[in-house]
Amino acid sequence: MSQPRAPADAAADFPVTDRTREAMAISLRGCEELLPEADWLKKLARSEATGQPLRIKLGLDPTAPDIHIGHTVVLNKMRQLQDLGHTVIFLIGDFTSMIGDPSGRNATRPPLTREQIEANAKTYYQQASLVLDPSKTEIRYNSEWSDALGTRGLIQLSAKYTLARLLERDDFTKRYKAGTPISIHELLYPLMQGYDSVALKSDLELGGTDQKFNLLVGRALQQEYGQEPQCILTMPLLEGLDGIEKMSKSKNNYIGITEEPNTMFAKVLSISDEQMWKWFTLLSFRPEAEVAALKREVEAGRNPKDAKVILAKEITARFHSAKAADEAEADFQRRAAGGVPDEIPEVSLGGAPMAIGALLKAAGLVPSTSEGLRMVEQGGVRIDGGVVSDKGLKVAAGTVVLQVGKRKFARVTLSA
Repeated sequence: MSQPRAPADAAADFPVTDRTREAMAISLRGCEELLPEADWLKKLARSEATGQPLRIKLGLDPTAPDIHIGHTVVLNKMRQLQDLGHTVIFLIGDFTSMIGDPSGRNATRPPLTREQIEANAKTYYQQASLVLDPSKTEIRYNSEWSDALGTRGLIQLSAKYTLARLLERDDFTKRYKAGTPISIHELLYPLMQGYDSVALKSDLELGGTDQKFNLLVGRALQQEYGQEPQCILTMPLLEGLDGIEKMSKSKNNYIGITEEPNTMFAKVLSISDEQMWKWFTLLSFRPEAEVAALKREVEAGRNPKDAKVILAKEITARFHSAKAADEAEADFQRRAAGGVPDEIPEVSLGGAPMAIGALLKAAGLVPSTSEGLRMVEQGGVRIDGGVVSDKGLKVAAGTVVLQVGKRKFARVTLSA
């Protein structure tokens, strides 16, 4: 690691221009906290006056192979700051992943193996590049300096922070009071994440609200190493499709950024009208004034679905293309009007005549026969466009189009 630079004069006065104020407004859009706000304004003003871009860091541990749009809330902020001309650093935590981030956990998190980390990291940046500009993004791995730190360096780093301060972290406090074990390696995690900021000489570090403590550790360690401390910007955690729980694959309330355009578009359309405005704030790149005007139109009587379509097309176009977004909208409109998508699964089955519940399961449209019968009871099953209301229906040999709910279709050829 290179020697730390001499701390810049954070207290120096630089003119706060309209452009600086605009950059500050972009920084604040949708964020939970920006700390210290006054310091960030000074950094922005200094950057404009000197022409020196700021170094903005986001670290992500590759704990899973895929990214969903909840992860892109912070990436979107990075892209906004990148578009202002600042240097963004996409840090892959291949070293810290082996420790396991204990943030928000009430038990020790199992560390990942090197093989798991390498497999996940392969797709991480590729997916993040759908939001960030790859040509202007600095990609780093924290094993670069963490492996080189060695035992002596780790002891010296540990001497710069106290156990008492680490135990102030909410999850550590709760576990300590409850007598729940806290492993030593977990206490090292915030220090290693903080040391990343020292190694990268970051001016700003971004993260979710659950990362606030770790980000503040980075700020403190930079001071210990004689650097100007970074500011920190935390973004809210995005609720999933249910509007309640944090977006998560395990809760099946997510939109993967590599999902098919039609699926992505339809999933955005499925969120509540109230939730839509938070998604506009956190996921859209549209100017705030434009979003505010759209919200006023909806409050004045415009169909909220119109606004939701605008959001769905923007998100789908970002991860696919404008053409794909247009086609996804057309596909959704066809289905809403009772039409059948152009491409649906083709299934061939034997055993005609077959009971409707068993047929739906065999066609892969429901996980079980009982779930199929429940969907019939709710009026959510159609055959060739007609609603099925008889749970005792037996479907004869032939080819039919089955539909479950709004989005599941299959063209089934049933033989005796």
